[in-house]
Amino acid sequence: MKPSLTHCISGIFMLIVFSSCVSRQEIVYYQNDLDNVNFDLNKNLKIQPNDQLTIRVSTPEQEAAIPFNLTKSVTSQANMGANVELETYMVAADGTIEFPVLGTIEVEGLNTFELSKKIKDAISIYVKDAIVNVRVLNFKISVLGEVQNPGTFIIQDDYISLTQALGMAGDMTIFGRRDNVMVVRENDGSKTKAYLDLTDFKTVDSPYFNLRQNDVVYVEPIGTRRQSAGVINNASGYIAILSFLISTVILVTN
Repeated sequence: MKPSLTHCISGIFMLIVFSSCVSRQEIVYYQNDLDNVNFDLNKNLKIQPNDQLTIRVSTPEQEAAIPFNLTKSVTSQANMGANVELETYMVAADGTIEFPVLGTIEVEGLNTFELSKKIKDAISIYVKDAIVNVRVLNFKISVLGEVQNPGTFIIQDDYISLTQALGMAGDMTIFGRRDNVMVVRENDGSKTKAYLDLTDFKTVDSPYFNLRQNDVVYVEPIGTRRQSAGVINNASGYIAILSFLISTVILVTN
């Protein structure tokens, strides 16, 4: 007995649906418990050579802070004049900057809070009750691959984790591999990489979990996504295949 048209279409539809399903283990983050996980308390961004810094010194008496605040004039067509902005400090290859009055300061390896305290202590012989704000201007990361909104993002804070970066990119698609996320990092002029398993909470202990300047995050597609990328990677592909199979079934059953 020939199969009915309805049965054939139903079978084809179920085959397509189940072939595209993704298991829970492939899409759920942090599937284990939180026991014995050590969070990194020293996670803030570390200053490196070639970083661009702004350093603002504020004091109760504004005039006292002037020698420590290098400024530059920036022409603005909107205001038909020049605006005054803080000068940026480029960290030299030896990890130092030239700071007004103080001269050469070693900054490499410090986070912004540590550098703020170092400068505040050093200028305390000249001004009292100073407030020093340090910011890294070139902190940016790129998120690529199976995420909703891939791109390069400028980070305003001094800290961003891998999961926060994925959130900025709209999170992974259901086709992204949670257990094999690659982070590419430049250290001393050479590229290094690590693969992180975001289904395991112990990943937060990895030195690559807290991102650094110019890190690149790549989310690899799962196997079924790679296999189907050239054939049925969107709704129109499913419709075209389904239409072809229905036409074939009609010809066979008639």
